[in-house]
Amino acid sequence: MNLIYGINAVTEALKARGRAFEWVGVAKERHDLRLQRVIDECRRQAVAVRFVPRAELDRMAGNNGHQGVVAVTSAKQYSDVDDVLAAKRGTHSLVVVLDGVEDPHNLGAILRTADAAGADGVVIPERRAAGVTAAVAKVSAGASEHLPIAKVTNIARTLEELKSNNLWIVGLDERGSQSYESLDYKMDCALVMGAEGKGLHDLVRKRCDFLVSIPMLGKVASLNVSVAAGVVLYEILRQRKNKTSQGSK
Repeated sequence: MNLIYGINAVTEALKARGRAFEWVGVAKERHDLRLQRVIDECRRQAVAVRFVPRAELDRMAGNNGHQGVVAVTSAKQYSDVDDVLAAKRGTHSLVVVLDGVEDPHNLGAILRTADAAGADGVVIPERRAAGVTAAVAKVSAGASEHLPIAKVTNIARTLEELKSNNLWIVGLDERGSQSYESLDYKMDCALVMGAEGKGLHDLVRKRCDFLVSIPMLGKVASLNVSVAAGVVLYEILRQRKNKTSQGSK
């Protein structure tokens, strides 16, 4: 069975209506307004609610971080790359491509930031990478339920497909000679992030039009991938908002 747990993750999945809900389990020991809102939304959507002991929810989720709510649902429905491109949210396209991120917490954090920063969607590989699990949905605070997420067999080939749709490919790599903030992001682009501790694969790096890096002034050579994603995505948002503001004066 497929599960989602955590108040935000379950709430956003209900709002997104992208999954079929079998039932939602609620800790009978917990009584508060946040949980009551989940119960009320379930009732509005005719989703069955079961009041069960917290220990049963611990067993279902495999941990005690569920905040008193676990939903039994259909599996996450992944999108196609075309769906991601069609989900353009602003003047310029912004697609986040993850080249083998394996830690569910990193993936969840990146999805949350990508949604907040206005990305159109995220592309992840089918193999040797984290998928959208219950843990990822919780860390993303439910962003995984709203963002189009495409699973592809080959990241390098997908970058060629994005190029054929007139997107520029920006790779974030500690060996990049250009600082991330020096690039003009007021263009249709894809931001490519590498795997933890490995960076971009050679074939992926070769398909990038630009290779940028984040200056590191301390002793550590690089940032955590989810932190790095936040830094660059919000620089892209800042530049694009400035263009909008200047254009409206």
